[in-house]
Amino acid sequence: MTHQPFIDKIIAVTGAASGIGLAVCRKFADQGATIALLDMDRETLERRTQELTDAGHTTMAVPCDVTRREECEYAIGHVIDRFGGIDVLFNNAGITQRGAFIDTNPSVFETVMAVNFFGSLYCTRAAIHSIIERKGLIIVNESIAGLAPLLGRTGYSASKHALHGLFTSLRSEIRPAGAHVLIVCPGFIQTNLQARALGCDGRVTTRPQSRVGKQSTPEEAAEAIYEAAVKRKHLLVLTPVGKISYWISRLAPVLYERIMARQLRSELE
Repeated sequence: MTHQPFIDKIIAVTGAASGIGLAVCRKFADQGATIALLDMDRETLERRTQELTDAGHTTMAVPCDVTRREECEYAIGHVIDRFGGIDVLFNNAGITQRGAFIDTNPSVFETVMAVNFFGSLYCTRAAIHSIIERKGLIIVNESIAGLAPLLGRTGYSASKHALHGLFTSLRSEIRPAGAHVLIVCPGFIQTNLQARALGCDGRVTTRPQSRVGKQSTPEEAAEAIYEAAVKRKHLLVLTPVGKISYWISRLAPVLYERIMARQLRSELE
């Protein structure tokens, strides 16, 4: 019989209506977990939640705009009230931007930080007592951009660096209580994230995305995230290009900057 460490555990996922978030919901549900899906896209959220329910899984949908602290507090509180607690919180909701820093309106940085950083902070703060009590797990969808520079995405990179500082520090605080933090750094994954990237003026950009290597799928990412959660890893770097980027940035940071800038120079053209 296959070991299922998350059977009957309560998993709350932000940005759960599509992409990596949805794939993680499906993976954990297949392993016997109860899933709370949080997303600001109400229509898609309800449809995906119903699909999981129809497949025999225990679920609930909670509409939530993670940029609004009161909505995060309500959503997490609603999950705890219904299921009695939260064992795993996956801070997955995110947004990106592309464009030269010199041309980018400061409001774009504020929007990116509001979603990526403060959304994760708000949800974690609302769930932290339950997670500590249940010796649970916080998963953070970060990025290689949270560990190394990324040309043309200064706002995105800043938000991910902020996440890294917050959650590595939080991990050291909650470890003595038996709770844990897993940081996930995806590479290029086939999701809607890039299709919704903000341009310098704050509107969705029409500039094609530059990328390196083959894109992975959300399902492949979800499988790796599940295995890392089972093992309670500290850091999960996804995709071959992501792993290469991680090690070059650690061992030869100046070389990494030069290679990365050359590969992504079209972002600023």
